[in-house]
Amino acid sequence: MNAHAKIAEQFERMKSEEELRSLEAAYCSHGDTVHYTEHPKFFNGCEGSFLFDESDTPFLDLQMWYSAVNFGYRNERLNAAAHRQLDRLPQVASQYLHREKVELATLIAQDAERKFGRKGRVHFNVGGSQAVEDSLKLVRNYTGGKSLMFAFEGGYHGRTLGATAITSSYRYRRRYGHFGERAQFIEFPYHFRGPKGMSKEEYGHYCVQKFARLFESEYNGVWDPKAGKSEYAAFYIEPIQGTGGYVIPPMNFFVELKKVLDEHGILLVVDEIQMGVYRTGKLWSIEHFGVQPDVLVFGKAITNGLNPLSGIWAREEMINPTIFPPGSTHSTFASNPMGTAVALETLKMVEEEDIGTSVMTKGAHFLEGLKELQSRHKIVGEVDGLGLALRMEICQSDSYTPDKATLDWMSDEGMKGDLMVDGQAYGLVLDVGGYHKNVITLAPNLMISHSEIELAIELLDQLLTRAERR
Repeated sequence: MNAHAKIAEQFERMKSEEELRSLEAAYCSHGDTVHYTEHPKFFNGCEGSFLFDESDTPFLDLQMWYSAVNFGYRNERLNAAAHRQLDRLPQVASQYLHREKVELATLIAQDAERKFGRKGRVHFNVGGSQAVEDSLKLVRNYTGGKSLMFAFEGGYHGRTLGATAITSSYRYRRRYGHFGERAQFIEFPYHFRGPKGMSKEEYGHYCVQKFARLFESEYNGVWDPKAGKSEYAAFYIEPIQGTGGYVIPPMNFFVELKKVLDEHGILLVVDEIQMGVYRTGKLWSIEHFGVQPDVLVFGKAITNGLNPLSGIWAREEMINPTIFPPGSTHSTFASNPMGTAVALETLKMVEEEDIGTSVMTKGAHFLEGLKELQSRHKIVGEVDGLGLALRMEICQSDSYTPDKATLDWMSDEGMKGDLMVDGQAYGLVLDVGGYHKNVITLAPNLMISHSEIELAIELLDQLLTRAERR
């Protein structure tokens, strides 16, 4: 191909992308997405830990679709399960039954019974926010219609009307008001930005005691000591905060918190949508903390992002058909055959391949690399991790003051696709989170190789160096 032909080909490719951007500007709602940059990248392919743009530049993805693609892009085993189901029974109305729904619910419920010591049932929906909505119905029904909830500062549970009411960010509900649920937001033990002079465990205990104080007197507004009843139905938690910046609490925190909840008849609802399905080395992240939930919400990675599926597990006395009857919620696509088939294969795969052990080993390797970067770059304030849920807090040169602007710049710089390692150009896909939007929330492919972890550390090192020199 001569030079003129190459230029013509490149022009046509650029023109096509420009046309797409023009059409998006004219016809696509921007309300269903978030554009972190003025011109978001178009991707054309994916494989394992990488996305590929039109020039086939590999972009190492360290957020994997917000932790929905835990087992790598185009995972052969899970893709094959989707193809088998597509060829056999891709859809069926929810008033009928199919094998995959029953087997998946049984697998999740029996696993929960072994771990939490309680019989329960599984209820399906499509997206994470929808499952949170279903859990709110379940909780309100069981508690006689109570609509007040506790939730955490920094917590995120979705953007439907009910979910935004228990999400700490006011901006998600500012334009829409409240339609039922309201939450009182409680301090989460974010040790790096907590009171100085306390160990992580001491700060966790302090936060629990601060919460427990609300029940000391009726004048704190949550408890009637004469009736022995609370106005609040449940406490919604993420065991590890997701959008809040992958904040990992001390191990004593939830045990102490659960004791306060049990003493006052308040349910514990655990949101595992982002941290579930082995992100932290266990099926559910709450397993690290030694408490038993009353309700558990899941989604995202249960199907590796291949087909929308979410759901809730709840204790038998809350969800059996006599108290939560047929039709209590409904979605045309709930428990869809494609989603349940892939989810069933996912849970079989993680057991057969001992994903939990692998995630803990790789997570320790990755965290060691992040700590080494922290030792060499003053703009890295804190690193932490549990399994392959990892965080890097970007700060000013004092290693403490949040620096959102620098992280925004780093995110854009990573998307240029010009980071060089061994003569190969790479891009780097990062996710931004945290209370001050200055935290890189790292959720890599759980199947990531050790060489890819080393590549990630090298690419992060280059980005940090560029940021400090700019």
